[in-house]
Amino acid sequence: MLDAIRWDTDLIRRYDLAGPRYTSYPTAVQFNSQVGTFDLFHALRDSRKAQRPLSLYVHVPFCANICYYCACNKVITKDRGRALPYLQRLEQEIQLIGCHLDPAQKVEQLHFGGGTPTFLSHDELRQLMAHLRKHFNLLDDDSGDYGIEIDPREADWSTMGLLRELGFNRVSIGLQDLDPVVQRAVNRLQSLEETRAVIDAARTLQFRSINIDLIYGLPKQTPENFARTVEEVISLQPDRLSVFNYAHLPERFMPQRRINGHDLPSPAQKLEMLQRTIEQLTAAGYRYIGMDHFALPDDELAIAQEEHTLQRNFQGYTTHGHCDLVGLGVSAISQIGDLYCQNSSDLNAYQNTLASAQLATSRGLVCNADDRLRRAVIQQLICNFSLDFAEIEQQFNIDFQGYFGALWPQLQEMAKDGLITLDREQIKVLPAGRLLVRSVCMVFDAYLEQQNRQRFSRVI
Repeated sequence: MLDAIRWDTDLIRRYDLAGPRYTSYPTAVQFNSQVGTFDLFHALRDSRKAQRPLSLYVHVPFCANICYYCACNKVITKDRGRALPYLQRLEQEIQLIGCHLDPAQKVEQLHFGGGTPTFLSHDELRQLMAHLRKHFNLLDDDSGDYGIEIDPREADWSTMGLLRELGFNRVSIGLQDLDPVVQRAVNRLQSLEETRAVIDAARTLQFRSINIDLIYGLPKQTPENFARTVEEVISLQPDRLSVFNYAHLPERFMPQRRINGHDLPSPAQKLEMLQRTIEQLTAAGYRYIGMDHFALPDDELAIAQEEHTLQRNFQGYTTHGHCDLVGLGVSAISQIGDLYCQNSSDLNAYQNTLASAQLATSRGLVCNADDRLRRAVIQQLICNFSLDFAEIEQQFNIDFQGYFGALWPQLQEMAKDGLITLDREQIKVLPAGRLLVRSVCMVFDAYLEQQNRQRFSRVI
């Protein structure tokens, strides 16, 4: 078992920098408009030839209510009819992509995100899943990882029953905070009872995994009231927990302008919230997976980390990083072989492009040899908290210390500070450095110095 993480306030203050979350390398900031549908078709052909398994991501952008903290690509509307023209274009995209892949390519992983996927009616969800099954090889034996994001205010027992019937076996539940004062400050009133009802339904219906999302650093939060939220959440016994740091960027995300900056907790209070949360979750038996994620020891992510098979992609930590990821819907990102590509983030542009029978690919990137090498390095560090030089040297036919010689002084400094151990054979991220693993990964990011760090959240 991996050693527990160790809290070191001085180290955190020194290395709590703004930087990418590394759901990909290179990150989406590097995407450019030179990549288009031709590149996507070429990558799909290669995927078909190699018969690689698939992971599908489907983006449903609609929400009935706005949450002020939200930085997702969404459309706020009470009009449920807004979904119909979108679904028509989404089904068109599914058909256009599906015909370039082989029916033998199994969909090992499926995820509906948003927005609020359960904004869709039961009939719309049924039709969308039927269309996906028609054009992709979805598994029928419940062996796939088929997940959906749930807003408990938009789901009840009948919704959960429908989702299970359609093949979903994992749910991710947005909760954020249970304190009514905090909820009012972010315009998301959601009771513990609503959340518990959805979890009870998921357990009764034998969903395989339940994840709960929390956010620390929201307006009106204090270390004391957030600790109460964490205590209540532990009593719900989710299999996984995501505890995100709220990044207040009102200049980039318009809904955040409704948050009063004076109501935000101080950096010291945020650190205390995180420290208490880690202590509470650790005492309750949860393992720190990395990057805000915790899981029970018998969860697949924890087991994969033990066995050094854990991976990371645009859906976060995963056991399906070997799959080609196909993103469907407005703003969705695909990762197929060495190609990253993203659909238009503008709903009208997405729908209009597909209305003319063309895919809505708007930007992307094709990885070069250096990108592939650094991606492998960052992947190992962020998933395993270790990096074996010989493995990288064999895979990429390089001398590790020779290739990354210019980085050695930075790595030696991190070793001196107690973030890592460094020798001729490997890097190991120490317990005090695990919360700061992004900072270690940033050393290997060839693009970071060219970027505006204000685009990224801080490590802690």
